[in-house]
Amino acid sequence: MTILLLGGLIVLLIVIGVPLGFAIVAASFAVIWLDGTINPVIVAQRFHSGMNSFTLLAIPFFLLAGSLMSRGGITHRLIDFANALVGRFTGGLAISNVTASIFFSGISGSAVADTSMLGRIFIPAMIRDGYSRSFSVATTAASSVVAPIIPPSIVLIVYGVVSEQSIIRLFVAGLIPGMLLSLIILTTVYVIARRRNYPVQPTASISELFVAFRRAIPALAMPILILLGIVGGVFTVTETSAIAVFYALLVGIFVYRELTFAGFMAALRETVHLTGVIMIIVGAAQLFAWQLAYADAPRAAVGFITMIADNPILFLLLLNVLLLFIGTFLEANAAIVMLVPILHPAGVALGVDPIHLGIVVVVNLCLGLITPPIGLCLAVACKIGGLPLEKSVRDIIPFVVLGIGFLLVLSLFPGITLWLPNLLLN
Repeated sequence: MTILLLGGLIVLLIVIGVPLGFAIVAASFAVIWLDGTINPVIVAQRFHSGMNSFTLLAIPFFLLAGSLMSRGGITHRLIDFANALVGRFTGGLAISNVTASIFFSGISGSAVADTSMLGRIFIPAMIRDGYSRSFSVATTAASSVVAPIIPPSIVLIVYGVVSEQSIIRLFVAGLIPGMLLSLIILTTVYVIARRRNYPVQPTASISELFVAFRRAIPALAMPILILLGIVGGVFTVTETSAIAVFYALLVGIFVYRELTFAGFMAALRETVHLTGVIMIIVGAAQLFAWQLAYADAPRAAVGFITMIADNPILFLLLLNVLLLFIGTFLEANAAIVMLVPILHPAGVALGVDPIHLGIVVVVNLCLGLITPPIGLCLAVACKIGGLPLEKSVRDIIPFVVLGIGFLLVLSLFPGITLWLPNLLLN
């Protein structure tokens, strides 16, 4: 049953190109129908059960908050502040690109959203300023992968739901790895820019820096509000996401006065579309996980993996190889839905902390977003920059190699992930 389910899913996804959510439902229904011992109504019941969660309301709210903020002038304030803050250094515009993505990741929570939005601003500006087209594309794509790691993160929410782990702990656990990866990307950009003698932005005076900071305060307050609310136990993740929408409306309408009715309606349409796509995947994930459990696949997988890897370190190393390969051609949410129901029980059985495992999985899949030949963020950045994907390989490789090195350290030293949630949430 498991082989038939996975085989049908692979055929539908890769050979025919059916979207993931529909592919899971179709493959599941076909297997249940062929089995003949299960009532097909279970498909609808499990699909509904997967979406019937209060926690999942955070997904459309965070998506709407990010869309409202991008249309309410917050993005431009963050970029202006980033330029004023770091533009004076060698490769200042490239560093501003990374800094703006770090700021914005706490708002959008989506790597593809960061690439699409900031890429339209920074890639043309960097090319005009004398940066190579390939480096402009690579910098934008690489900086955007911190978004699913730094909270709020749609990928971490999906992982928490699929693996039944605390989303708050996952959010807090992602902070230090996300900031360390950001620092690695910033350092790489600076070193390359210095070697190639890329231009320096005009130095902002103290007064200009103060003005840029003052204008960006409402934007910078957003991720702080989210984190303080969650870590302080004032709000649940879902309540925080709703407050984020309210805050975005207030700032866009009354502070920056750039959010129009047309912009609000466009944000709603974009949110409805993205929410529909994600929720179909989440509902299908519950159906997929139930079928695996019914076929006793997790227990069999745990037995097989423990036979090969008899300790948590070897398991994590094998997991990294598997996910780095899969992440090059499969979107993060899709990979989580397909693999976590099997990998999570195996890792826990070997003694891997479930929160640490979640962050390692997400960082793996984030690096896949910029790994040739199919990395989704890299492909989006190349499209914006008008560059064939194969010509971006030379400049994206340093980011990928250093990211893999960081992933190895993260896997071997779980304290990097677990120290902050253990400190704040125990």
